[in-house]
Amino acid sequence: MATHHRQNAAGRRKVQVSYVIREEVEKYNRNGVNALQLDPALNRLFTAGRDSIIRIWSVNQHKQDPYIASMEHHTDWVNDIILCCNGKTLISASSDTTVKVWNAHKGFCMSTLRTHKDYVKALAYAKEKELVASAGLDRQIFLWDVNTLTALTASNNTVTTSSLSGNKDSIYSLAMNQTGTVIISGSTEKVLRVWDPRTCAKLMKLKGHADNVKSLLLNRDGTQCLSGSSDGTIRLWSLGQQRCIATYRVHDEGVWALQVNEAFTHIYSGGRDRKIYCTDLRNPDLRLLICEEKAPILKVSLSCFAFENIEMKSLSNVSSLKGMQNFRASGDYDNDCSAPLTPLCTQPEQVIKGGTSIVQCHILNDKRHILTKDSNNSVAFWDVLKVRADDENFTSPDGSDPKLNLGGLLLQALLEFWPRTHINPVEEEEIELNHVNGEQESRIQKGNGYFQVPPHTPVIFGEAGGRTLFRLLCRDSGGETESMLLNETVPQWVIDITVDKNMPKFNKIPFYLQPHSSSGAKTLKKDRLSASDMLQVRKVMEHVYEKIINLDTESQTTSSSANDKPGEQEKEEDVAIVAEEKIELMCLDQLLDPNMDLRTVKHFIWKSGGDLTLHYRQKAT
Repeated sequence: MATHHRQNAAGRRKVQVSYVIREEVEKYNRNGVNALQLDPALNRLFTAGRDSIIRIWSVNQHKQDPYIASMEHHTDWVNDIILCCNGKTLISASSDTTVKVWNAHKGFCMSTLRTHKDYVKALAYAKEKELVASAGLDRQIFLWDVNTLTALTASNNTVTTSSLSGNKDSIYSLAMNQTGTVIISGSTEKVLRVWDPRTCAKLMKLKGHADNVKSLLLNRDGTQCLSGSSDGTIRLWSLGQQRCIATYRVHDEGVWALQVNEAFTHIYSGGRDRKIYCTDLRNPDLRLLICEEKAPILKVSLSCFAFENIEMKSLSNVSSLKGMQNFRASGDYDNDCSAPLTPLCTQPEQVIKGGTSIVQCHILNDKRHILTKDSNNSVAFWDVLKVRADDENFTSPDGSDPKLNLGGLLLQALLEFWPRTHINPVEEEEIELNHVNGEQESRIQKGNGYFQVPPHTPVIFGEAGGRTLFRLLCRDSGGETESMLLNETVPQWVIDITVDKNMPKFNKIPFYLQPHSSSGAKTLKKDRLSASDMLQVRKVMEHVYEKIINLDTESQTTSSSANDKPGEQEKEEDVAIVAEEKIELMCLDQLLDPNMDLRTVKHFIWKSGGDLTLHYRQKAT
């Protein structure tokens, strides 16, 4: 969950700052898992989450808590992951339009590749060449040398790459053989396009599917290809003959995930019908229903299957299929999906539980508090500041109303650990002098002096409605690399607030105040009022109560007195409480929350030109 601050710069891009409210350690996959990679040497499983986090798990079923660590740097769905360099490096593709390179053992992001212009949906890997390909909704395929990628750093991130063009629609699947001689893409174009990655030359286009091609596999020498499609079929293609040589109708609905054994003789498939089958490619009448799940299957591994809860199923019993022969070179096989099969596995050997995800939210009128409902139908109440402060109202020491700009203070809190925000340039020389004289540097202030945000809060700089520029945890902004990247990324409008401490000036909002038609009161002479755009609605309610309706002569006299008297503050507080109990304020017949400010009323309720008009009435007793 994030809130945004946006600023237009003349002739330049629009940059926004977002942050995420979450627990310090997010142990659970939320909202589904898109991809899996298993490191059998370390018994570790990597999962690509729709919550933007890559997690590392132990597949040792004897461990009570399988969670090991989280890899956080993406800001949108992680759609695919590939383990390279014998498990040392992980490559990830995301809907935030980036491809990232990770140290898989230590779990940190080494570099970010920003070549794609849209969602990156699929990766492919040639193990023997250490070559990776990426593709997505921008219709482009890029080839990456893994050894070059692992040599990149955050400060030296320039890389040249080969590209394959020619797709006419969004790419959802990608495959490359181990020797790196063939690469194939599948898309909503319903065709398979084939290239030679060594020369980037187009080789062929294979037609046959009637819907999006969601999964692809190549045999080792690149002579045969398997494809799974949303049309519900699996097809086997001969690249030498440039045609489909077999069609398998195993599933009731779309086929989204494929895996194949080393000999390329048995296909494991899953998809929208929530079933996983093992089928003998040479004799498709021989098939097993491995298991049936509660949700559509997005990815299959020979060790595990991916959905919101990841389950480990034993596949040792399917080895009996390997002795089956009767290979047919071509054919159209209908495996009679209506015939009932008993699942081979009815209980998982290990379950990695998923967490809840937010499915519905409502922003309250004060634009600060949010109600959410999660996938377990639990309702939560959030404060988007999620601050740590002694006084929730952030009043100044003398108790006066400072009319704080919470947006600006929040920006200062988010960048509290960035060294550049600790010294005001105007004071820097004086502070250095104090330091020389041995005095304490008391004038250096971190944050905003009112409240803090949790140090684990993710902070994201990005183009409004576009790609991410930089993401980091709040507490990490003091690191050398992060500080350098912040210097390059943070826009001037944020520097004005966080470094120079120049808060945006308050603007005046003109408005008219009239009795509501249901109150029975006569319309007043239209006196044009004016107030700070940060003024809260409750202050207008107090004005109505004291100055217009004149319900309480004593409080009116007290409020108009120029001199402080004993107990005056208590009386003013009483006026505020009584005003909220007795007065309702509306805009366009929408009841206004007392915590709302006039700027919010004008931009989110009034929404039109001309002066704002507010209506009041007494609450029914």
